[in-house]
Amino acid sequence: MLKSKKSRIIAIAMSTLLVSSLLAGCGNASKSNTKSAEQIIRYNLGANPKTIDPGLNSSVEGGTVIANAFEGLTDVDANNKAYPGVAKSWDISSDGKHYVFHLRKDAKWSDGKAVTAKDFEYAWKRALAPETASDYAYQLYYLKNGEAYNGGKVSADQVGVKATDDYTLDVQLESSTPYFLSLLAFQTYMPVRKDVVTAHPKDWALNGSTYVSNGAFKMKNWKQKDKLEFVKNPYYWNKSQIKLDKLTYTVLDDATSYMSAYQSGQIDIIDTPPTEQTPSLLKQGKAKTYVNIGTYYYSFNLDPKAKLDPAVAKAMNDAKVRKAISLAIDREALVKSVTKSGQYPSTSFVPRGMVESNGKDFKQKDYYSTKADTTQAKKLLSEAGYTDGKGFPTIELTYNTGDLHKSIAEAIQDMLKKNLNINITLRAVERKVQLDETTKHTYTGMARNGWSADYADPMTFLDMWVTGSGNNTAGYSNKEYDTLIAQAKTETNTTKRFDEMHRAEDILMNDMPIVPLYEYNVVSAMKDYVKGVYRTPMDILYFTKAYVQK
Repeated sequence: MLKSKKSRIIAIAMSTLLVSSLLAGCGNASKSNTKSAEQIIRYNLGANPKTIDPGLNSSVEGGTVIANAFEGLTDVDANNKAYPGVAKSWDISSDGKHYVFHLRKDAKWSDGKAVTAKDFEYAWKRALAPETASDYAYQLYYLKNGEAYNGGKVSADQVGVKATDDYTLDVQLESSTPYFLSLLAFQTYMPVRKDVVTAHPKDWALNGSTYVSNGAFKMKNWKQKDKLEFVKNPYYWNKSQIKLDKLTYTVLDDATSYMSAYQSGQIDIIDTPPTEQTPSLLKQGKAKTYVNIGTYYYSFNLDPKAKLDPAVAKAMNDAKVRKAISLAIDREALVKSVTKSGQYPSTSFVPRGMVESNGKDFKQKDYYSTKADTTQAKKLLSEAGYTDGKGFPTIELTYNTGDLHKSIAEAIQDMLKKNLNINITLRAVERKVQLDETTKHTYTGMARNGWSADYADPMTFLDMWVTGSGNNTAGYSNKEYDTLIAQAKTETNTTKRFDEMHRAEDILMNDMPIVPLYEYNVVSAMKDYVKGVYRTPMDILYFTKAYVQK
């Protein structure tokens, strides 16, 4: 997902990797080659998005669709640097808390109407409104009174965003935020038309006729569980730079199926090829590995309101049990024998790639070994009252469909049985169901999750675990943790700020409401005639510079 203009947060090494990880060459194609080729690209999302409403989406799949259909005040390039989008320029106060954005007057919606500052004000306040129930409402807490409005303590008029005229947006922040400009390219900050949402409150983002967007591509059709079809937006202000005529997203989640479609030429780009084929594809140069700052993890349902079996709830609410389960997992074996794509075993929740102001990577501590510590795991489980696994309830692990997710779940199931003598059952569900159950805490035990950075700062991995956060899939709550995160968000001394975040992660990893498994990367295969597609380290693909050259 996105970020950072001034914050110096992505390591130089990662920037170098990212430049070399462009999905295809960015050189200009000759006019004859591009014009003779049909300008259509078909990319497999890997799942049918739960929603592509900018104010409601929280998935990577939906994020990619939104990033190419909408445009924020800023955009980000392949190196994750912010540059002007709908805003042609901006002024920033000396204390970094007041921004004035000047919008370009030629920006238009896909129905030809002008994009105005009021569309941004409406969209941001809509996402913050308690009744909207946006998972990402907290991403707008940077705005003055944003959190207070979301909590019902102040009115919408008191939120720090105001359209002073059609092309000027005045923004007040709670505190200076170094990465704010790149945050503006994130989905929740995209503009939305009030008249469209009001006329079609439940289904405006489902149909091509009502999905009015302001970016490079507009929706033509969404065939549920099949594909989303987009075409070039004729009203996009920068349409002369868009080479594609059509962009199609398929939603196949079975690796064998989408690999077959790729090989037969029905799809042009796929991610996560079948595990057994990945090593040879990489060796032959038919697939590449790309940077993705993210963590694959399992969460425990700790929400006290969740309707769980009492025995299951008792076990999972014991930190010793959670730690025992984590320690019983051999992450090194998992990445070598199951995922097989060069991932790093997770030894913390914040992965590598986030750099502090002193130039050091934020990840400086291993909270446990990459290999299973069976002795300590058994000791903790015994201390929790389940010696040798006796009396331990069977826990259900929910994961979204996909060959790799299934293989990982089965491997974890075997490790826990072998190392702790406890049983877990597996349940595969559609991506939409998985997102819904983890958001609402209706899953009945453990659940598979993943998190890719939304912006280039450790906070993107930490503030999601504060009490009540929309992306707090565990329903976790710790007052000391909440306080440290709140302090870090307002701290102007960078040394103190990073120290507060380190202390917060210490608490998180001690409480262990989640089990980090490995640090993400992306293995992707793409036809050699596809050019100019780029992927940010937040795992969002951009097609605004893409074209087909045959």
